[in-house]
Amino acid sequence: MSFALPGAGVVVTGAGHGIGAALARRFAAEGANVVVNDVDGEAAGEVAGEIGGTAAPGDAATPDGVAALIDTARSALGAIDLYCANAGVGTGGSEQADDADWELTWQVNVMAHVRAARLLVPHWLDRGRGRWLSTVSAAGLLTMLGAAPYTVSKHAALSFAEWLSATYGHRGITVQALCPAGVRTRMLDGTGAAGDLLLAASAVEPERVADSVVDAFGDDRFLVLPHPDTARMYQGRAQDTDRWLSGMNRLQGQLDAMG
Repeated sequence: MSFALPGAGVVVTGAGHGIGAALARRFAAEGANVVVNDVDGEAAGEVAGEIGGTAAPGDAATPDGVAALIDTARSALGAIDLYCANAGVGTGGSEQADDADWELTWQVNVMAHVRAARLLVPHWLDRGRGRWLSTVSAAGLLTMLGAAPYTVSKHAALSFAEWLSATYGHRGITVQALCPAGVRTRMLDGTGAAGDLLLAASAVEPERVADSVVDAFGDDRFLVLPHPDTARMYQGRAQDTDRWLSGMNRLQGQLDAMG
């Protein structure tokens, strides 16, 4: 069933900037009560002040950080109707990336979701309803050249969202996965030549992503795709994986030639 934002209690992680800030602003404009989380406490406070929400600065990836966030949110909201696991890091590199980079990416892009779900799902099952939104990225459906840790972690984030939906959908928990491609944020600015080649031309503003999310609340679709081409590429990847990989390898060759 569709989700009504007016009066809903909403948590958005990574909401001090970019997609998270756009989500927080749009949800508040639709009448939701929003808790704004970010490791950048000043940015979280600014967005919360702008929208009349509650600032909850902190690291939503750590066990203590996510527990504190959910406690703050329940105190402010009474109940959490929608949790947006939006915070993420865009770590680049190949298989040669440092273990510390792989670990950071795994903690923020995957375990933050797992830890939040551990605390939220039992309450939602008791209530018979709850909504989870993972910001996954098109990299979780496809791949992002030049960013092995990011790509692997986003595939895992998508898998976890799929698992939640398959396991709890019949018990009132709706799960959705937001998978944008290029979005004009600080993360896109840090993608370098790969981002210029693969993402820049079709990049959209964060507000367009927020519009797509609100639209997807109308029919509860699992995949929220702000870029229409993502669905076509995902379908092509499934139908002819070897052809798709050959195409991606050609793009990698272009990146290699660019130095």
